[in-house]
Amino acid sequence: MKFKKNTAIEPDINLIPFIDVLLVVLIFLMLTTTWSRFNEMNVSLPSATAQGSTEATPSWVVVVNSQGTYAVNGAKIEGRTLQDLSAALAGLRKTDATLIIKADASASHQSVVNVLEAARMNGVVKIAFATQNSSQANKP
Repeated sequence: MKFKKNTAIEPDINLIPFIDVLLVVLIFLMLTTTWSRFNEMNVSLPSATAQGSTEATPSWVVVVNSQGTYAVNGAKIEGRTLQDLSAALAGLRKTDATLIIKADASASHQSVVNVLEAARMNGVVKIAFATQNSSQANKP
């Protein structure tokens, strides 16, 4: 008797119908999705004018030079520590004056931060930075 050999039949997987179904699902999802725009926050930005204020408010001026030394209203401070600067600004707490910081362009950031920290320790809320127009900076 002759027996047939059992040969394993390899399964044939056809991927084309699978890809067709995926494309149909993808097209369906694209057509049914609502494309909504994200809500943006409405912000009312402040506007500024180039004119200075007409009222004369008292101000204190702190000058920081490139070596990191301080001068308050023209009087040089001996120390460079935060405590020395805070002691020099102690009288500013009692007035409603504005603190103007004039820092040299090559002054360290830490020197300016020390002035801001001393002002915070004394409860100063009105702080301004003095700037120079670019046309003035280019003049000899």
